[in-house]
Amino acid sequence: MKQNMQVTNLTIPGRKKPYVMAHRGNNVLCPENTIAAFIQSFQDGADILETDLQLSKDEQFICIHDGSIDRTTDGTGLVSDYTAEELKNFSAFYGRDNFKSERIPFLTELAAILPPDVALALELKSDRFLEDETCQRLIDILTTSGIRDRTFVISFSKERVLCLHRLAPDIPAGLITMSGYTPDPEMQIIGPFWPLVFLNPFYIRQVRKNKQIVCPLDPTPDKRLRIYEKMKVDAVITNNPQNTCKLIRKYDQ
Repeated sequence: MKQNMQVTNLTIPGRKKPYVMAHRGNNVLCPENTIAAFIQSFQDGADILETDLQLSKDEQFICIHDGSIDRTTDGTGLVSDYTAEELKNFSAFYGRDNFKSERIPFLTELAAILPPDVALALELKSDRFLEDETCQRLIDILTTSGIRDRTFVISFSKERVLCLHRLAPDIPAGLITMSGYTPDPEMQIIGPFWPLVFLNPFYIRQVRKNKQIVCPLDPTPDKRLRIYEKMKVDAVITNNPQNTCKLIRKYDQ
């Protein structure tokens, strides 16, 4: 059984790295960012759940990747055009008829089902996270939900995660980056587009020197798992945690 995770250094006692991070849940077997996808990833054995945060018209934190609901639901329009209650009128089935009952989850709903031994990575998708008030409300929800100590925030926007990290230094901040041959020293967690760690053989060495956590941005990592294990990355992100977990167990035999 997995033991408690210390998110500050991404350590799960008794477990071997790399840890498996479920990208929007298991979005191969289920529609992305739905309760079904989250639960599936827990059953698959994922160590970390990654999801995205947008804000509704009434300021609720909503687990959805895009700024609009067009791609993943049977509705149209911006997430911010609807109240949280109104968003529940749309199916988040992503064109899969057997998932028509799925709805866009709220962060509070996710917090209620998050297993105690699974960490949470929240990608901040909106510039609303440049506002202290918005970041403080998120911090308060994480605190009252009892998941603050196993949550970290990530984004392609350094400014968004630093805004929250300044208010809550105990919540690690991670930068996802598509460019740059060296890791940003201000970040606790680095998510470089996976070719970057291959182009610069010293990238991982610099991460270690900076005492950072690294998880390459590679949602289809299975063909490169052996290499990532040799590189000693801390985590791998995957669209299909079921397959990735199986492969890691197989390689460890």
